[in-house]
Amino acid sequence: DVFEQPQHVGHKKIEFHITTDIPSVLQINSEREEKNGKNLYATTEEINNTGFGRIFPAPSSNDKMETEEEDDEIPSEFISRRELEKNRLSREEMEKFSVFKNYEPGDPNCRIYVKNLAKQVQEKDLKFIFGRYVDFQSELERNMFDIRLMKEGRMKGQAFIGLPNEKAAAKALKEANGYVLFEKPMVVQFARSARPKQDSNEGKRKK
Repeated sequence: DVFEQPQHVGHKKIEFHITTDIPSVLQINSEREEKNGKNLYATTEEINNTGFGRIFPAPSSNDKMETEEEDDEIPSEFISRRELEKNRLSREEMEKFSVFKNYEPGDPNCRIYVKNLAKQVQEKDLKFIFGRYVDFQSELERNMFDIRLMKEGRMKGQAFIGLPNEKAAAKALKEANGYVLFEKPMVVQFARSARPKQDSNEGKRKK
């Protein structure tokens, strides 16, 4: 009797050879085997289930929670924060580009100005990026979201984007400035509001 049981254990270990990364499971298995040799296959399934349960679902559920928190439940048709961060230049990298020389975000308002856009960029590309800062279930926010992409003349490669509020615009500026779209980093600033003082200063500069 004593010699027969280890033979079963041997067979059992051959079955478990695939999951060599969980030695503790093998130990539990052999202990259970000695106690009730009849239920060999039942215990295999049990252990398989618990083993895989421990390995796979736990991290994936954590990931889901993280992405939900990170993306603030942004609909999937818009870019994710991870994607923005992945393709955004670091501060050091920005310094190497002349377009970021003397960069100033400007005075906060709900309208942002984007320049250094590649010629392939279309409105749908900008909507994909900046739409994540708009609640499309709100009619008011939907109406305030406005994209004006300049495709001709002196203003080519620039765009003005109206967002629902200053907070959304500030978040968009922070997260999208330096994002590389069609191999060109976007320069995102607050759009200048037409204030008399600025106009007069600009007039002086031109003279």
